[in-house]
Amino acid sequence: MLYLASKSPRRQALLAQLGVPYELLLMREAPGRVADVIEEVLAGEPARHYVERIARTKANVGWERTQKRKLPPHPVLGADTEVVLDDVVFGKPVDAADAAAMLARLAGRTHDVITGVAVRHEDDVVFAMSESRVTFAKMSPAEIKAYVATGEPLDKAGAYAIQGRAAAFVTRIEGSYTGIVGLPLYETSQLLAELAKRVRAR
Repeated sequence: MLYLASKSPRRQALLAQLGVPYELLLMREAPGRVADVIEEVLAGEPARHYVERIARTKANVGWERTQKRKLPPHPVLGADTEVVLDDVVFGKPVDAADAAAMLARLAGRTHDVITGVAVRHEDDVVFAMSESRVTFAKMSPAEIKAYVATGEPLDKAGAYAIQGRAAAFVTRIEGSYTGIVGLPLYETSQLLAELAKRVRAR
């Protein structure tokens, strides 16, 4: 049993695929309130450092919330997925125009998708990173406009969902498909096994 510090339905489905029972532990994100996790790249921060920092922060903040709420002390899983091109982190687009601009830059090129996964239980934190490469076909302005109009890109890192309609534009994948979706299952299963081993050794 663990807590998933994410509202992503993709991560929920992937965790369920592993057969791991979980409960959602939602972070504070409401407009006008201070968010539990500020997902902003620091000046000069490398993409891999950013992904690791955010994943660890989600797990740590989630653990602190379980303690404040006096919830049963189950492990907390936090994850972060980012699309990276030319050392630039492509987060979630702010609007349709931003999504179209991201897709125009990704079209016809190969980019990296980095997912970090952190799991915390008491003072133990285990972490793993999955790095994959995705190649997009060239996309016309009309194709980009039509895809953005579906609404699918608006809450996705890099403005696309590989498990959705964007699959029609993907010509090649190198690495972990589930990592690109949002939760690399091999790395996650290894983390949970390592954490269980540490708990048993106490």
